[in-house]
Amino acid sequence: MERSDVDAELLIVGAGPSGLALAAALRRSGVSALIVDKQAAGANTSRACVIHARTLEVLEPLGVTERLLQEGVKVPIFRIRDRDRALLTIDFAEIESPYPFTLMCPQDRTERLLLATLQGLGGQVERPLELIGLDIDGANIVATLGANGQRRRVRSRWLGCDGMHSRVREQAGIPFDGAAYDQGFVLADVHMDWPLSREEVTLFYSPQGLAVVAPLPDDHFRIVATDDAVPENPSLDYVQALLDPRGPEARRARIRDLAWSSRFRIHHRVARTPRKGHVLLCGDAAHVHSPAGGQGMNTGIQDAVSLAHALMDTLRDGDEARLDRWAEARHRVAADVVALTDRITRVATMKSPIRQSIRNAAIAFLGHLPPVRAAVARNLAEINAR
Repeated sequence: MERSDVDAELLIVGAGPSGLALAAALRRSGVSALIVDKQAAGANTSRACVIHARTLEVLEPLGVTERLLQEGVKVPIFRIRDRDRALLTIDFAEIESPYPFTLMCPQDRTERLLLATLQGLGGQVERPLELIGLDIDGANIVATLGANGQRRRVRSRWLGCDGMHSRVREQAGIPFDGAAYDQGFVLADVHMDWPLSREEVTLFYSPQGLAVVAPLPDDHFRIVATDDAVPENPSLDYVQALLDPRGPEARRARIRDLAWSSRFRIHHRVARTPRKGHVLLCGDAAHVHSPAGGQGMNTGIQDAVSLAHALMDTLRDGDEARLDRWAEARHRVAADVVALTDRITRVATMKSPIRQSIRNAAIAFLGHLPPVRAAVARNLAEINAR
């Protein structure tokens, strides 16, 4: 059964952080967008958990930042270690931002706060509704949405989306340049006895592969690690066996219980352009990359908020040139982020013992140079993308 057409100024496909931020930012300025998601409810797993300073800055006008600060854990230090030996320490207190720290907040909480903000502005996510078909003819966009055997046609002037497996991007014919990494990744949220400070996110280098440990709210920790053969459902014993030869050596960590775990493969890809006509890509539809540095969700939210500003001005005066400028700027940011996270990942996962020794010595040397530490802090915090 097919329902009658609906008109929308903007159709947003996907209610992840990017889609919610875009809808809320538009709604705050009086522009209504139809936002749909194929899932019956938002995800309840933590997934991305790092919120950097620049993201807190751009969410401040929406009133989201204050609530995120109440939900998350402020972590001022990022440190690279070779087991017990600190190689490089990045102190975010040195960055030029009112938020001189990394905020650790699980993605489901971030999405819940963004959704509450959208609802407080009179908006809502329509779900479950999946994009089934798309007809793009210049400025005329007709999307066919479906759920439970019913279909709805939506006419919209603009189409925005997020999501790595983007049907919008594919049907718009926008190439997604890049490739997949060879390694598998495991992600686990745990309670554990941890010998290091909870004011530190730690990237461990080891011959076995990388491991990242970060504090989360409610006395949890996030563990991310590489492995060539991650099981479908990583167990507590499996995660402990990964951490033991990579984490602290003098005083070992002991995982007490496993709250959630998952395996995943990662890609490093950038859409050839985030704009093609009236199709506008944000978030994972425009760029995906390694979780190293915790950049993904941050870059996507910044895509969305900056797009909202450009699109609102375009709707007001009809000047689409600013959307071209937005697309060029965000493509440059995405390319830089993908390049940065790719370098971090490849350096952290090199297998040659000789190269590992040279890497560790080089990182330790650079860690003594204040300009290097300051540059790394600015890049990770994404304040260079202002």
